[in-house]
Amino acid sequence: MAKPSDFSFTLGTRLEGAHGRTGTIHTPHGDIQTPAYIPVGTKATVKAVLPEVVKDLGAQAVLSNAYHLYLQPGPELLDQHGGLSKFMNWPGPTFTDSGGFQVMSLGSGFKKVIDMTGPEAQGKVGSDDAVAPGKERLANVDDDGVWFTSHINGDRHRFTPEISMNIQHQLGADVMMAFDELTTLHNSRGYQVESLERTRGWAQRSLDEHAKLTHTRAHRPYQALYGVIQGAQYEDLRRKACQDLSAMSADFDGTEAGFDGYGLGGAFEKENLGTIVGWCAEELPEEKPRHLLGISEPDDLFAAVEAGADTFDAVSPTRVARTGAFYTEYGRINLPRAQFAADLSPLQDGCDCYTCANYTKAYIRHLIKADEILSGTLLSIHNLRFTIRLVDTIRQTIIDGDFYEFKAQMLGRYYSK
Repeated sequence: MAKPSDFSFTLGTRLEGAHGRTGTIHTPHGDIQTPAYIPVGTKATVKAVLPEVVKDLGAQAVLSNAYHLYLQPGPELLDQHGGLSKFMNWPGPTFTDSGGFQVMSLGSGFKKVIDMTGPEAQGKVGSDDAVAPGKERLANVDDDGVWFTSHINGDRHRFTPEISMNIQHQLGADVMMAFDELTTLHNSRGYQVESLERTRGWAQRSLDEHAKLTHTRAHRPYQALYGVIQGAQYEDLRRKACQDLSAMSADFDGTEAGFDGYGLGGAFEKENLGTIVGWCAEELPEEKPRHLLGISEPDDLFAAVEAGADTFDAVSPTRVARTGAFYTEYGRINLPRAQFAADLSPLQDGCDCYTCANYTKAYIRHLIKADEILSGTLLSIHNLRFTIRLVDTIRQTIIDGDFYEFKAQMLGRYYSK
């Protein structure tokens, strides 16, 4: 019978002078050695890369989007396949978010961080009705849940904590996220307080529904549920959210249990990432894993790990690949530049990825200029391997005791330009 004890986290080596640590997340589909980068496969695919290749690159888990999979192809179909892993032929653990991100992205039209600041928003910046330029509001929040207008065909869909939990249980992910409201940096403090209380109520409802579904779906492997911490950039709100969610529990067939881990969500400016994660690490129980939802560049990885994040997802490696950019030890490079037209060297000397072993900059640049989709595949393979290898090295340096030296060397090279 599925039960919360089927999922656990084992602490490893602590990072001296900070909240960072190594560990192992134990799931029904395998273990995850942390810190770990989790590639994003929004619609049950890491864009342009075969699942088997993602595994060969060293990825330990993938994260998909509950809202998008609800729209297409529908959670019932994934349930018939036995869950997300079998559906996409992925042999390892899977994560799903709750649909909470779409509350913001479809509501205000803003992206996670970069596009959320600045005076270009429609509506007064700092107000609660700001909308990104050229966007319309496709998500409307009330205390019970959210009405979404499909970006595909305009149909309206209702999400509540209970509906989100049912969808995610059908998707069969090893790690699910409680339904939450993701606010923007434009929202007033008053709205952040109101939203945090709404998310607190939704978290308890998510946990209660999760307990019911764990009982009724006992024939399926146990699925862990993470509570999601919001509170924007306010220290008191972040700490309150951590305390509130840490205290929650539900009845699992006579056993009281709380969240299996915590997702650190919300919008924040890049320079505050480590500080906010650190606040949460100080408040959350040490024996539970922490997942940072959505980050970006190499300096974010170091900041997240140092501050106490155990896992984190990012779309950047594949997204920038589709624009013709690739990562190197000396920074991110745009391959379409004319200087690479006859460059017969690999993307990065010494890189152990398939792309660097078999293809040259000149060939991949040709693919980009010819608008061939293979360019996105080859660059995505390299960027994923670069990121996975970097986080693997960060994990090892914590064990070996030279994290800070590696951080200084790596970031010094990467941002030298």
